Amino acid sequence: MEEGRPLQNMAEAFKELSNRLNEFPEGEEAGLEVAAFVKACSSVSPLIRCLGGAFLYAEIEYVSKVKDLEEASKSVSVVAEMIDEDVRSDCVRKAGSHTRNLLRLKRVLDMIKILFEKIISTEGNSLKDQAIEAFSVFSSHHGFTIRKDVTAGMFDAFPTRAQLLIKLNEDESSSRIEMQKFISSAAQVGEYLDQLFNTRGLGTDW
Repeated sequence: MEEGRPLQNMAEAFKELSNRLNEFPEGEEAGLEVAAFVKACSSVSPLIRCLGGAFLYAEIEYVSKVKDLEEASKSVSVVAEMIDEDVRSDCVRKAGSHTRNLLRLKRVLDMIKILFEKIISTEGNSLKDQAIEAFSVFSSHHGFTIRKDVTAGMFDAFPTRAQLLIKLNEDESSSRIEMQKFISSAAQVGEYLDQLFNTRGLGTDW
């Protein structure tokens, strides 16, 4: 994959992840590898950097949690097993647990998915409103290190559509294709993670 096309790299990484999920029979809990999930998540960091200063803290938090799961992958191979180990250790909701970090990573992916959906469905050069709406995915959750006083001013430096396309080395047509690819794949990955949390009685609203 080309290093100069972070959006394409990310979309392809999550498409590969969704393909892995599709390999498991319907009705069977997919044994998605932690290492595969970490690899896909690692491809997101360059995209977050392209979003500007308002998302700088998100990248810092995101990278630290990706590194935690990367470390976890050395001792546990499957995401479901990683969660089960935390359940047995009664540390699921404790700060720094692998399961807690997994949920936080999922929320960042949800944020990007919403952002792409809004970008695709709207016109105009400004993306400020779309960024604010996507950012709101964090607003109802506590415990994630974010700024409580989110204001429109935080997003004044958010890149315009034209600026973002330049940063991503995409044009209008190619960016829509890659964003839609990510939206579809990330939705499937998100549903899989929701299922893991819900079947264990953990939920995702914490």
